[in-house]
Amino acid sequence: MRRLLHAEWTKLRTLPSTWWLLTATVVLTAAVGAAAASSVTTRVCPSPCHADTTKLTLSGIQLSQAICLVLGALSIGAEYSTGTIRTTLTAMPGRWRVLASKAATLSLLTAVAGALGVLSSLGLARLILPTPPDGALLRPATGSILILVLVTLLGLSLATLLRDTAGAITLGLGILYVVPVLSHLVNSPTWQHRLERWAPMPAGLSIQATKNLGALAIAPWPGLGVLAAYAVGLLGAGGAWFRLRDA
Repeated sequence: MRRLLHAEWTKLRTLPSTWWLLTATVVLTAAVGAAAASSVTTRVCPSPCHADTTKLTLSGIQLSQAICLVLGALSIGAEYSTGTIRTTLTAMPGRWRVLASKAATLSLLTAVAGALGVLSSLGLARLILPTPPDGALLRPATGSILILVLVTLLGLSLATLLRDTAGAITLGLGILYVVPVLSHLVNSPTWQHRLERWAPMPAGLSIQATKNLGALAIAPWPGLGVLAAYAVGLLGAGGAWFRLRDA
């Protein structure tokens, strides 16, 4: 397994797109969070501020997750488009292990980039906000990093299933952004609640909330669990399909 991990690390680190995407994840997470924090003034939110400034500070995750989706999709989609997947499977015929090594390497890289972005966001917020985020920051910070990791795995899963980078990214963006919009467009409160509770992103983003938790459609950790179920479930389906079909 160590040989597989080393091979995937070599492939990822030699691709310029990997480092551009990881850098963009850090910068976008921090920049959007800083912009959101700078919109809060003492006039908008007088001291003591009752707004969820922690969630506001981490709002950059909602955009940087798209970059992580692209990173995950490219990690195997590029091999399909160039035909190098055949070389990979000739050198390493264990398909489940190949996919597992891709997932592990991507998860580690995304976690490091996500941690840098989240810590930068929280650090900038302490300088910008009139009432800096305080209290229980561990859950929303850790959860935000896990969101990025799970979305990266979602991109890997979709590209494995579809064998097409563009199709995986398009479908993934629909899951991340179109479904949450639908939850605000439907007229039925029942279906709004169901979409917010069981759609991957509305549920997953609940991990960032630190105030008014009783008003959430789903609690923070169960909400992240919904996103994890989608990512892991699709990864399992992608692995099974990857194993059964020709390269």
